[in-house]
Amino acid sequence: MLDCTVPALVLRLDSNIFHHGTLGAIRSLGRAGVEVHGLIEGGHEPTSHSKYLTRNHAWPRDRDVVKALIQAAESIGRPAVLLALDDAGAIAIAEHATDLRPYYLIPDQAPELPRTLADKRLLSHLCSSLGIAQPETRLITSEGDAKDAVADFGLPLVAKWAQPWLLPAGIGLRNTSMVRQPHQVTHLLRHVEAGDLLFQRFVPGGRRSDWFFHGYFDENSRCLYDGAGRKERAYPRGSGLTTYGRWLPNPVVESTARELAATLGYSGVLDIDFRHDAAKDAYYLLDFNPRLGAQFRLFSDGSGMDLVRAAHLHLSGRRAVRGRAGHGRTYVVENYDLLTSGPKSLRALCTADERAWLSADDPGPFLAMAGQMIKRAFTRPTRPRV
Repeated sequence: MLDCTVPALVLRLDSNIFHHGTLGAIRSLGRAGVEVHGLIEGGHEPTSHSKYLTRNHAWPRDRDVVKALIQAAESIGRPAVLLALDDAGAIAIAEHATDLRPYYLIPDQAPELPRTLADKRLLSHLCSSLGIAQPETRLITSEGDAKDAVADFGLPLVAKWAQPWLLPAGIGLRNTSMVRQPHQVTHLLRHVEAGDLLFQRFVPGGRRSDWFFHGYFDENSRCLYDGAGRKERAYPRGSGLTTYGRWLPNPVVESTARELAATLGYSGVLDIDFRHDAAKDAYYLLDFNPRLGAQFRLFSDGSGMDLVRAAHLHLSGRRAVRGRAGHGRTYVVENYDLLTSGPKSLRALCTADERAWLSADDPGPFLAMAGQMIKRAFTRPTRPRV
């Protein structure tokens, strides 16, 4: 049972109005009777229509994250559990924990760790030092670097921006993209000054090769709640977010993630992506997100426990008790799944155990999301993003 006298605040610095993980966190805690506040950049968005959101606090004009969080805390009037929904938020919380701890209940995390894990270049170095399997990764600073990487890796390869939260808005760059043609390399090189561009060797995989692990770890890096899921569909295909996922047991993924968290001394919520290489029978670590994963509601067990509830229980001094694992449980992100799978998405909408947006007890966000998607389809040019 959650302590409903302890409120929560969800923090997201990413201005993506279709971030379904934000809505999932608000609904999960709100349905348990917790007062949920938001500090969400991007203004009016579908999530704000949720009946479970008590208040979305305003950003200060100077865009000072710590100042905004303290102002929100003073308005709430009592310590609140603080949950980061994106990497930039997780980094800000860890690096300013001393300033925030009088106002918020937050994990006891090493200040530098979230930035090291979220930065894909630093993560690559970390994996090498720890002997963790990861696709070969190179920093691209020039046309010569790009040519060498293409010659060595071949096409397709994977392009990643090491610190995607620092990319300038409005330039149409995806955090991660598949590079299949030489002209895509040329396009990326035009923006190389925007941040650290990485090329990564592509790991071949089939429809059932992509896995993710979500977990919550206490101050001793002991796992209090977790789950492994398989990415059945993604948007964009091959390198995007999970649009349809399934909770399945995977002892290799689970043990690898838990051992890594223990080695790092990690505390709090995490989301790790893996890809299985059938030819080598190896799991490669693709990304380590030091915050709540957007599809975390897939891992809601037989007692209603999930990652945010486990976090709230632990940070408010209570014990998270696991129910029966929901292996086979499915999750669909309606708007993105429709873009990638067409008719299959309609079947998933009817049969999935959990839907990111559609909910009978909280219909407002789904209706607002649908309206925004229709508006975007008519007001934005249809061009591929690289």
